[in-house]
Amino acid sequence: MSAETSVWHGGRGGLAALRPGRSVIVRLKDGGPGADRVWVDIGRVTGTILASGRDTVEVDMGPHRGRAHVVIPPQVFERVLVRHPRLEPGYLIDVLCVWSPSGPLAVRPGTSQPGYRADDLAAPEATASVPGVLRGTATWFGAADGRTPDGAAYPAVDSEGDAGGCADAPSGCVPFPYLSLGSEIAVHNECGGRAVSMPVVECGCMAARFCDRCVECDASPRGRIVELTPAVFAGLGGELVAGCFNVAVRPDAPSEAAGRAAGW
Repeated sequence: MSAETSVWHGGRGGLAALRPGRSVIVRLKDGGPGADRVWVDIGRVTGTILASGRDTVEVDMGPHRGRAHVVIPPQVFERVLVRHPRLEPGYLIDVLCVWSPSGPLAVRPGTSQPGYRADDLAAPEATASVPGVLRGTATWFGAADGRTPDGAAYPAVDSEGDAGGCADAPSGCVPFPYLSLGSEIAVHNECGGRAVSMPVVECGCMAARFCDRCVECDASPRGRIVELTPAVFAGLGGELVAGCFNVAVRPDAPSEAAGRAAGW
């Protein structure tokens, strides 16, 4: 840690936020020892709104992640409402949170809310070809508690046999090849240039419902191609508070493929 280390805890924080028992994500400095960024108790809630009150939202995060009861503090509510104007059952929500003993507290929207209901997403044409490299948006999921092994949630995990997919997953708005849990994918951050190979650790069926863009470095093609665990997202140069980066993904790629930058 140094004076240049940036600490986040629901907003810009300081070293006082680093208390025993809190979960952290650390990104190291390039080319040397020391922490560049530290995020404390950061989390994300993405899913379908089940119910909403004056300052709370009940969210279905999908079959793998369960439900979340999110409190939206008064000082954050207007900011969330600007990008999520329909806090109504059936619509999607994506908010960044700080974890508290009582549950997740929203601090800002993760993305803009899609204008359609969660079950109204149009599938790609049946004749649409599947590209060898998928391009679109990478986001992150979960919390900094390490409960999910590092890797990726992929929107098209096969539901047949032991592949590990969920039967009611939507097809998404872009054509995907089907993979299985444990498949290797190569992920390239098209904003920062970093790339790495990683396993698919979860079915990203909730990501398939979002047909949005990332604008971190130009507008990406539509569609959430992959969700990453927080440490992997940060390690690839992503800013957890920004919520996304433009991505290229090579499905079912051998581990050495990630290092071949010219192949992207």
